[in-house]
Amino acid sequence: MNGLAHAPHFESAERQAHAARLAMWVFLSSELLLFAGLFALYAAGRVENPAAFRAGVEHASKSIGSINTAILLTSSTSVAASLEFLEHKQRRACVLALTLTMLLGASFLGLKLYEYAHHFGDGIFPGGSGGYFAAHPMHGLALFWTLYFVSTGLHAIHVTVGLIILGLSARSVARGRIDETRAYVLENAALYWHLIDLIWIFLWPLYYLA
Repeated sequence: MNGLAHAPHFESAERQAHAARLAMWVFLSSELLLFAGLFALYAAGRVENPAAFRAGVEHASKSIGSINTAILLTSSTSVAASLEFLEHKQRRACVLALTLTMLLGASFLGLKLYEYAHHFGDGIFPGGSGGYFAAHPMHGLALFWTLYFVSTGLHAIHVTVGLIILGLSARSVARGRIDETRAYVLENAALYWHLIDLIWIFLWPLYYLA
């Protein structure tokens, strides 16, 4: 396979790489705007219901949230390493680094599902339904947990999509479809994964520490 090949509607491989990077940054910007709206809702809700939001944070599992933070930060390192390996023509090492990243991402999702199950067992459901809210009739508490499930659930969906993208990238690297001349393809996948990590860095203090 010719690594310098490009689509017929591009003048060169360089133009194609530039267009791919630009499209990815535009997409990432739109994703940031989506979560910025959720962060704004959180800020408004906390201003109106400070006691309820504090109570919600106190009930959150700080240990799971902190472990997941460490997992995602480690995964960012491994996905960055995969790109470095690819650029140095170390294809096997690149695939191994991507595999490690996917294992870390899957661990994150597993812990998140366990956390959700724990909350459901406590009678905490989106929309303020469940025995927890009957026992804690505090105004604003239902809003906190609804925002929690929406924000972290949407983030979990992004993690799932990221795992699929990394899996497809790893397969393409292993088969030689992505090499050092087309490193921008893996670079875009890594950027998406870094965005996932960045969003969690904001979610972690808001729902577990603040």
